[in-house]
Amino acid sequence: MTHDGGTHLSFFGATDTVTGSRYLLEHGDKRVLVDCGLFQGYKKLRERNRAPLPVPPESIDAVVLTHAHLDHSGYIPALVKRGFRGPVYSTPGTADLCTLLLPDSGHLQEEEAETARMRGSSRHSDPQPLYTARDAVDSLAYFHPHEFREPLRLGPGLEVRFIPAGHILGASQVHVTAGTGAERSSVHFTGDLGREDDPLMKPPAPLEPTDVLVTESTYGDRAHPRNDPTEALGDVVRRVAKRNGVVVIAAFAVGRAETLMLHLARLRRRDRIPDIPIYLNSPMAVDATELYQKYPEEHRLNEREFREMYALPQMVRDADDSRLLNLRGGPMVIISASGMLTGGRVLHHVEAYGEDPKNAIVLSGYQAGGTRGASLLDGATSLRIYGRDVPIRAEVVSLDNLSAHADGDEIMRWMGTCPRAPKMVYVTHGEVGASDTLRRRIQHELGWRARVPEHLETVDLAHPR
Repeated sequence: MTHDGGTHLSFFGATDTVTGSRYLLEHGDKRVLVDCGLFQGYKKLRERNRAPLPVPPESIDAVVLTHAHLDHSGYIPALVKRGFRGPVYSTPGTADLCTLLLPDSGHLQEEEAETARMRGSSRHSDPQPLYTARDAVDSLAYFHPHEFREPLRLGPGLEVRFIPAGHILGASQVHVTAGTGAERSSVHFTGDLGREDDPLMKPPAPLEPTDVLVTESTYGDRAHPRNDPTEALGDVVRRVAKRNGVVVIAAFAVGRAETLMLHLARLRRRDRIPDIPIYLNSPMAVDATELYQKYPEEHRLNEREFREMYALPQMVRDADDSRLLNLRGGPMVIISASGMLTGGRVLHHVEAYGEDPKNAIVLSGYQAGGTRGASLLDGATSLRIYGRDVPIRAEVVSLDNLSAHADGDEIMRWMGTCPRAPKMVYVTHGEVGASDTLRRRIQHELGWRARVPEHLETVDLAHPR
């Protein structure tokens, strides 16, 4: 992939899906990959993780991460395994979270490959993980943390700044300027935008003037419910506890687990839920607790709420203790990863408690197409878990108002803070309908040029089309 000068942007992911965020920026002889995420969900998307990148990994000079969630960072160990040797730049919070998420991702992939091998549930005779926990640990040596708003020079005429995005600890918008003088241009990546009134994280910083904007559109076609998420969660816990059931909450280990604990602590303090056991069964979420203490400037928690939040659940680290939860029965609440039921300990809890109608499975965030969580939302009465079809008779509850993503209205209000219109807005990181809905709103309500790019498309940032 070569170009005659200028600055070019190629969309290697997140163009027809809400996962696999990867954008290649080329300026002069420099290649910078903005985000390096895993494709998740449908099998045809997951197979892209195994396919070679359109450019050799060793030809990429640097990776710049918006944040630590695996659909933005989870391909880094594979990239290193395949030859990348440059620096990975991120905020300190993102770098710290990646020390938890990436090895855990490698461990889960090893575990899933071994389970598939033992049960014969793979079409491969010897299924292999995309990368191992050891590969992930090795990739952490390439991280170079960089502070918010401090200019980072990546080469002649190429500069990056991390701008707060809310969403989770360390999450950033990435603002890139390329060239000098009359040839200078800028491109701004939203990453995942947080919400204006998120109970845990501060709101995203306003949009700065930019020539090109690359925006996420996860919830581009909808508005979050405006009811109180604390009360919505309390309703579920009270209802299930009354019938002596188990509430299994599928939560992203970083960000969502903390938000859930905050809401549950508020409910318990006001005696709005019964005094039943609450378990946080995610070693990674347990480890993340100290990071919220390390970066108090990024979140809204006061000291009292922080103490109450982490005093509430019983923390489960050991795998044997996790298995014992499946024998305990209700009433109780289990918070466990992964948030879209793609793997992890939560699958064992769904396997144990999903068949009983007195229990509930709570989905606490976005469910990408092709995931078990999306199947449940669509009314599935069974889930394929470790080679077995598990009947689902438990109550299924979706709490969309717990999402840490800005919805369509919030994205539009955030864009409206920009002092001038970009030359072009590329709408990415959303399912097809969500991206196209946001594109239409940008065009009709703001009068800006906007479109949804194609997978693997390359554009000239000086003349965006």
